[in-house]
Amino acid sequence: MDIGKKIRELRKEKGLTIREVAEKAGCTASFLSQLERGKTEPSIAMLKKIAEVLKVNIVDFFMDGVSDDNIVTRPDERVLITLKRWDAEIYSLVKTLGGKKMQPFYTIIKPKGGSEGMYHHEGEEFGFVLEGEIDLILNDKTIKVKKGESFYFSSRIPHCWKNNGKSTAVVLWVITPPTF
Repeated sequence: MDIGKKIRELRKEKGLTIREVAEKAGCTASFLSQLERGKTEPSIAMLKKIAEVLKVNIVDFFMDGVSDDNIVTRPDERVLITLKRWDAEIYSLVKTLGGKKMQPFYTIIKPKGGSEGMYHHEGEEFGFVLEGEIDLILNDKTIKVKKGESFYFSSRIPHCWKNNGKSTAVVLWVITPPTF
């Protein structure tokens, strides 16, 4: 699913103009228009703001009308959440979020890939590094998390993440409540 088209679809479903969404999300109407046309990519922080305005989760921008909610999600059924600027692939390990209290992800982060900017939200985050290493930046503190190590923090703390290593990092990541 093209993220810009999905944002436009959700915005129109809510009966909102580009200007209204841009104003509430804290960006320009020009930026939002370019985003909807696939001419630019947002940061996670901006995606979160747009999602809040549209009253959806970020994952909804990447889903294509999935409604079947089985207990098991097979690898070929995972929803891929990615933008080129992140240089990361984030796979939702559940097909839908309806009624769920956690949101698990299988995250593959290439060297130099990351979330591109600080963001925060309600809830908590847990992760377990399966391969490589990542840097978690919480406020102004950088914490290196290596293979076999886990992390847990309040999502209210402004944060971002980056793979400053030389190899791909793989992280099992869980967010509660589902806000991504």
